[in-house]
Amino acid sequence: MSPTLVVDVGAWSLKAGYASSDSDNTCHVAPNCVAKSRDGKTYVGSQLSQCTDYGEMTFRRPVQKGYVVNWPAEVAVLDNELQSLRCDTADTNLIITEQANAPLQLTQNLDQMVFEHFDFAAVYRTTAPSLNAYNDTRSLFNDPPLADPSAINPADALLVIDSGHSHTTITPLLAGRPINPAIRRLDIGGKHLSNYLAELISLRHFSLIDEPHIVSQIKEDACFLSSDFQSDLEAAKAKDPSIVVDYVLPDYETHHRGFTRPHDPSYRAKMERLGVKQPTDPLATREEVFPLGNERFVVPEILFTPSDIAMPQCGIAETLFQSLSTLPELLWQPFLANILLVGGNTLIPGFVERVEKGVRMLAPEDMVVTRPAR
Repeated sequence: MSPTLVVDVGAWSLKAGYASSDSDNTCHVAPNCVAKSRDGKTYVGSQLSQCTDYGEMTFRRPVQKGYVVNWPAEVAVLDNELQSLRCDTADTNLIITEQANAPLQLTQNLDQMVFEHFDFAAVYRTTAPSLNAYNDTRSLFNDPPLADPSAINPADALLVIDSGHSHTTITPLLAGRPINPAIRRLDIGGKHLSNYLAELISLRHFSLIDEPHIVSQIKEDACFLSSDFQSDLEAAKAKDPSIVVDYVLPDYETHHRGFTRPHDPSYRAKMERLGVKQPTDPLATREEVFPLGNERFVVPEILFTPSDIAMPQCGIAETLFQSLSTLPELLWQPFLANILLVGGNTLIPGFVERVEKGVRMLAPEDMVVTRPAR
């Protein structure tokens, strides 16, 4: 029997693994990009882990706004990762993800790539949320286990919030099948958060506009979603140590990734007394430090209030109810009791609590909202 390879093509990363009854089967995750460092070296996909200096690195990402638009780059990434997996494509069946309601031309391009270039034995195209429905959702929602754990059945009702690099989608599924007319999309993702963070840091400290990799790391290390926005704003203004931290940029000699540490207001004052000016190049000194205050929670807040950056769209909670409003109200309860969060942005501290709070505020009083699973 031919093995089946499952590939999820995301804007930030590409995930691949063999379908197996073995729960320990490893999922291979690689950056979905072609990158070029300032010394001229090119890194494809997982080769990026070999890089020791991410300063001024440029990226070419095959996926834009959820769709593959650079097929040569995507082929290069897949070629590299399939070699890592030692995949014999001629004897392998492929399950690959695509966006819901994808344009016909992009679907045809995908078929051409997997058959003509990679020569897979067979291919099945589906959406990522449809695969989420086959996850062990019973354990995620603390439901009783099935009598036959080996049985592979999709969740009866599942509402998937997928917040990734380029956008956020809300997808209701019945028995593993997406309800296409109810799918809603919010055009804010991790890329927008990183760009907004880079803009704020550039206005308040120094320019990191040309350092997307570093800014993404700052976002991952320091950002969180506030449970009391106004209170945290006041705490940041008062330099409360629970909010304000110092961020140390990588110097690519002693450390290759930046990190946060408790805020030291005397550090900057000491530098100013000594007449040491902030360099225009943030990587010019051995250690470059700057404080992060309200940037930590103002940036991810745009996922829930896009109007903060003048985007005429609703936030995640409101978009979720726009999706439900297209369905009979009798279906609302099972979906509100089975909300699944996926995508890199859902790892931001406070994300689960913020979604739960927002949904509870908008849900009818007679309906139960279960804490979202991740």
